[in-house]
Amino acid sequence: MARAKTAFVCTECGAQAVRWQGQCPQCQAWNTLVETVLEPATSSAGNRFAALAGDTARLRPLSALQPKEEPRQPTGLDEFDRVLGGGLVSGGVVLIGGDPGIGKSTLLLQALSNLATLQQGAGAGAEDVRTTAVYVSGEESGEQVALRAQRLQLPATPLQMLAEINLERILHTLREARPRVAVIDSIQTVYSETLQSAPGSVAQVRECAAQLTRFAKQSGTCLILVGHVTKDGALAGPRVLEHIVDTVLYFEGDTHSSFRLIRAFKNRFGAVNELGVFAMTERGLRGVSNPSAIFLSQHSQQVPGSCVLITQEGTRPLLVEVQALVDASQSPNPRRLSVGLEQTRLAMLLAVMHRHAGIVCFDQDVFVNAVGGVKITEPAADLAILFAIVSSLRDRPLRRGLAVFGEVGLAGEIRPAPRGQERLKEAAKLGFDAAIVPRANAPKQAIDGLRVIAVERVDEALEALRELE
Repeated sequence: MARAKTAFVCTECGAQAVRWQGQCPQCQAWNTLVETVLEPATSSAGNRFAALAGDTARLRPLSALQPKEEPRQPTGLDEFDRVLGGGLVSGGVVLIGGDPGIGKSTLLLQALSNLATLQQGAGAGAEDVRTTAVYVSGEESGEQVALRAQRLQLPATPLQMLAEINLERILHTLREARPRVAVIDSIQTVYSETLQSAPGSVAQVRECAAQLTRFAKQSGTCLILVGHVTKDGALAGPRVLEHIVDTVLYFEGDTHSSFRLIRAFKNRFGAVNELGVFAMTERGLRGVSNPSAIFLSQHSQQVPGSCVLITQEGTRPLLVEVQALVDASQSPNPRRLSVGLEQTRLAMLLAVMHRHAGIVCFDQDVFVNAVGGVKITEPAADLAILFAIVSSLRDRPLRRGLAVFGEVGLAGEIRPAPRGQERLKEAAKLGFDAAIVPRANAPKQAIDGLRVIAVERVDEALEALRELE
C-alpha cells in the first residue's frame, strides 16, 4: 500500500508547505504549520466548491437590487440578544467559542428552548411546516442533553434533538426538517465522508463549516456553531473559520466565578465589541441587567487607591472600579504589574505623572487591578488609573460619588473619549454626583444631580481632585 501524501498546513491562513517550517511563508505566523494528509481527487470534488450565497453567474447593478430588512428573532435572553445585535437573523451563521465548562451548551440549550416555547405559544400557520429549532450534538447523547434540560428545569418544548457527527447525514436531516434555528455542538466533532482526515483537523473543520454555511445561506436557517478554543484562548482550527461566519462570539470569565461575559468580536448585523453579562445559577445562565454592580466594590468607607471609571463596552456604558496599590520597593527594580489593564500604558502614565505633575514613583512598586475580572483595553481608563495611583501614594481616599474617564497623552493633555454623554448619564443614573472628564466631553446641558468638572491638563485634573477632597 502506497504511503499517503502529507503536507504542512497553516492553521492561521490555510497555506500549504512541502516541509515543516517555523514560520508560515504566507502569513508570517510562527509555529502554525501542522502536518495533514492530502486528500485524493474525487469525482464529487467539483460539487464541494460553490458560492455561499447562491446565484452569482451574472452581473447585476447595485441600484437594481432591492434590499430587505430581515426581522430579528429574539432568543428570550436579553443579554444574548444584545450581543447578537437584537436577535438572530435568518440565514446568519454565528460562531461561539469559549473554554470547556464555561456554559456554551447550557446557554444555547436555554435559547433554543425559549425559541421553541415562543413559537409554540405564537402558533404557526397551516402552510408553515418548518421546524422551530434543532440541536445537533456531536459530544453528548440525546439522553445526556435531556438530563441537562431536566436539571435546568426547562419547559417541555418541541425542540428536536439529533446526536450525529457525519456532515452528510446532518445536512440531509436539516434539509428535511427546515429548521429556523440549528445548533452544531461542536464544529470540531463533525466530519465529512469526502475527506479522509480525522475530525477536528484543518481540512475537516474548513470543509464542514463551508458546507454548513452554504446550507444556511440558501435555506434561510440561522446556524449557530460551537467552537473549541486552544490554551491561548483562540479558536481551535483554521483562522478562515472566523472569516466565513457572520458573527463571532467569545465566552469570557473565570470558571471559579459565577459571572460570565460574552463579547462580540465580529458582527455583520450589529455592533462589534458588544458585551453581555450572565450569572451562572442552578437553573442555568441568567442575564444581569445592571452589570456595573458587579464591577463596583462595596466599601463601608472610602479606601485609598480606589477610583471609579466610566468605560464603554460596545454601546453600553459600564462603571468599573480601578484599584491601585503603591508601596515602597525593596528591590533596585520596582515592579509594575497590572491585571485587566494594559501593562505598557501603566509605565507610560507613571512617566507622564513624573514629567507633567511632579509625582515621583521610581522607588515604588505599583500594582493596578480592574475589579470583577473585566478586561479594559480602551485608553479612556488612563485618568482613572492616574487618580488611583495618586490616591494610594498619598494614602488619601478619593471623594465618595466621584467617577472619571479620559485619555492621557504624552504631552500631559487630557484627550476626549467617544460617547461621553452616555457615560455621564449612566453615572448619574447610578447615583454619582461628581465627574472629572476631558473638556471636549463636557455636556452642553447640565445633567441633573451630576457636577461635571472639565479639565485639559494632568496638573489641572490633579488640582480639581484636591479641590473635591
